[in-house]
Amino acid sequence: MTPIGVSLDTEVAAGVIGYPVRHSLSPVICQAAFDELGLDWVYAAFEVAPGEAGRALDHMRKRAMAGLSVTMPHKADAAAAVDELSPAAAALGVVNCVGRDGDRLIGHNTDGAGFCDALRADGVELSGVACAVLGAGGAARAVVAELARRGAAEVAVIARRPDRAASAAELGGAAGTVAGPADVGRYRLVVNATPVGMAETEGAGSLPLDPNLIHPAQHVAELVYNPLRTPLLAECQRRGVPASTGVGMLVHQAAHAVRIWTGLEPPTEAMTAAATAALQNR
Repeated sequence: MTPIGVSLDTEVAAGVIGYPVRHSLSPVICQAAFDELGLDWVYAAFEVAPGEAGRALDHMRKRAMAGLSVTMPHKADAAAAVDELSPAAAALGVVNCVGRDGDRLIGHNTDGAGFCDALRADGVELSGVACAVLGAGGAARAVVAELARRGAAEVAVIARRPDRAASAAELGGAAGTVAGPADVGRYRLVVNATPVGMAETEGAGSLPLDPNLIHPAQHVAELVYNPLRTPLLAECQRRGVPASTGVGMLVHQAAHAVRIWTGLEPPTEAMTAAATAALQNR
């Protein structure tokens, strides 16, 4: 496994595997954390072909690396290759972070916890709140499960495919429900967990919902972080609707990984500054 942008003789403490992976902001964010913590650690990106996640984890074992971040398309394969899964990873069946417990590799999923921690940092209350999650993919499923765990009164999934919406809603337990696009206005928290609005995609200039349905009594949370100001965030600003950018979840899910690998409290301010600067330069 060859690191990208790092000399071959460099001792890499942690890294990210994916395919493709050169676009990943994980090296910028995690290296900023290690540097701020005063650790002499190097974080690198590894481009790992589909189906090779198991070999990548073997490399982690042999090189005594502290951990790996895992991105597409390896999240399910990594879940199958580790020795143990955290409760969140077991419920979702996917892993985005691998840590060590001695010689054992532990698979974690930090997406949902990172999302909720980012909202808490923005002063958003979750307990007893009615929430709507747009989308039913991996990120949406993680968010649904964690919102329910943190005491949301209702977590409604709004997705194009009813079967996928129902499957995601099941992760919310008694709080999980299925709703339609026209219902957006009745939820206190609205989460865009779709790729709509993402740069360099078919829906780059689009909105994931009818903007006439959102209002200032709500809080809108965007999971898309590139661009920093998505069409949805621009619409929220125009209508006076409080909103959170996707950078928060990006940083806080990585913060959980840093905590798992180092045992130290992650410097989220330095990580946020690094992520924001990198996105502004894209």
